[in-house]
Amino acid sequence: MKARKRIASLALGVVAMGSAATAQELSILTWEGYAPESITKPFTEATGCTISASYVGSNDDFAAKLAAGGSVYDIITPSSDTVQLLTLAGFVDPIDPAMVENYAGIYPEFAQNPALVSDGSTWAVPLVWGSVSLIYRPDQISGTPDSIAVLFDPAYAGKISMWDDKSAIYWAARYLGYDNFFDLTDEQLEAVKAKLIEQKPLVRKYWASAGELTELMANQEVYVSNAWTGLTSKEVNALNKGFTVAEFSPKEKSEGWMDAMMLVKGTPNQDCAMKYMSFMQSPEGQCALAASTGYFPVNPAAVEACMDEQTKKERQVGNIDFVKSLVMWQQPVRLDKYIEVWNAVKAAP
Repeated sequence: MKARKRIASLALGVVAMGSAATAQELSILTWEGYAPESITKPFTEATGCTISASYVGSNDDFAAKLAAGGSVYDIITPSSDTVQLLTLAGFVDPIDPAMVENYAGIYPEFAQNPALVSDGSTWAVPLVWGSVSLIYRPDQISGTPDSIAVLFDPAYAGKISMWDDKSAIYWAARYLGYDNFFDLTDEQLEAVKAKLIEQKPLVRKYWASAGELTELMANQEVYVSNAWTGLTSKEVNALNKGFTVAEFSPKEKSEGWMDAMMLVKGTPNQDCAMKYMSFMQSPEGQCALAASTGYFPVNPAAVEACMDEQTKKERQVGNIDFVKSLVMWQQPVRLDKYIEVWNAVKAAP
């Protein structure tokens, strides 16, 4: 019970959201690449509902932006490890799965995730999933890297980057050999903090978005970083800069994540919101999102016709066992402590 209260307290400031976006205009708080024209245009043509998208660079942004008020959102798309926080904070309303077309086609392992379904209610609908691997320049990194250690190698000082997110703690923890990534002791967290502060002079920049990492790689400012599998490598290689980037899963394992759609509490645009959730489970929605991001579909039947066999293999379609090979994100037991440690790392000289 104390843990639940602590989680809820982290998202203090639940506010009256004020007047909503104009009728038939759906305001979505989401990630880069999740609202391309290939999604927004056919959705509007099919439903009459327009989409206005705002973007986040970290899961920590969702609660902060909702608590701050100002803009009004109808749908948010946090990762599953953040769903519980937003639910307990009172930012969202439950969802009736019967109102989401093709809901039954979602991988049960995702649809029934305890973070999404709790207290007899469904709080989020799976949208897309993927992994966080390492991206690097084969022409600049010696040999064929296979370990997180490359992120801490002084040989690449000034050419290393990492996501500006508390998940940096997970990477350092795995590097140090800790298996309890989401429930580190005070002593372990101190060791992780020390390692990240030691690494800090090697880091060119902590990136805040996939677009920023793409620029860092494309401009040759960075040679190696953790990255959302598929998206950055696709974008960088498409620029034809005279070099290519490659990805690999470290022997210490890659992280896995799943983003889901949540209904912002009290939205008057629930009709358009439910149409959007249904559209994103349709072949058109799942195929467009996979094409835009390079991530993996949550509804395998929906992409049956739009992907060839090679693409299905690359996107792990039908291969739910791949999830078991990943360190799937979970909400840290002491989320407040993890955020405190990461902020201390960033504040260190």
